[in-house]
Amino acid sequence: MKKKRQILLNGASGKMGRVVADCAGNGDECEIIAGVDLSAKPYAAFPVYKSIFEFAKTADVLIDFSHPRSLGDILSFAVKKNIPAVIATTGYNEDEINEIRRISKQAPIFFSANMSLGINLLTALSRKAAAVLGDTFDIEILEKHHNQKIDAPSGTALALADAINSELSVTCEYVYDRHGIRQKRGKREIGLHSVRGGTITGEHEIIFAGRDEVVSLTHKADSKEVFAAGALKAALFMCGKEPGLYDMNDLISG
Repeated sequence: MKKKRQILLNGASGKMGRVVADCAGNGDECEIIAGVDLSAKPYAAFPVYKSIFEFAKTADVLIDFSHPRSLGDILSFAVKKNIPAVIATTGYNEDEINEIRRISKQAPIFFSANMSLGINLLTALSRKAAAVLGDTFDIEILEKHHNQKIDAPSGTALALADAINSELSVTCEYVYDRHGIRQKRGKREIGLHSVRGGTITGEHEIIFAGRDEVVSLTHKADSKEVFAAGALKAALFMCGKEPGLYDMNDLISG
């Protein structure tokens, strides 16, 4: 029987961490052998440590679903242990993303703003739509999440905006709030709007509004399991990889 890949899970006691653990437990390709979380709440299937450096054993890959403040420890651990890391946390600033890029030259790092395969298809479709419509249509992005989400707009919304912008003949600026702006909408802007409420798992809509017609692309996640499944696929993909920066495009094409 094929040996299961062993995963170290950072953020194990959080909502996403527990979903990842449950998904891994229901499969036969990988297993969570230990977790890391500041609360260190016990988990029936594996030990949970308060610090990632308390984990003295070996693992095939690390999955992170925690908080941006953990980034430094994660990257240091990946380099020190020579272990691939799947970074699924969102809300990083530009400096933190640049640090991920820098460390990827020393360790294999998988980094994606969204672990859903459907969202990554949406990204590809938005690129195509931007290439065809972008110069003559106004572009707005609406994202909805649960009331516990900290960052806004979502990392996925920003990634979608970046993907669209890369296809336009002239780079657009991002406008996050029209409150108090008493002027017409500019032609060279992409609006990003956030809704936070209830238990909405995640919804993203891209609106291309033209003269007398509107094209809308939408993705809705009904469960956190879609992100957990994507993270586990990424973890399996990363096992044995050389140092470098990998993302969902590599997973899908590879």
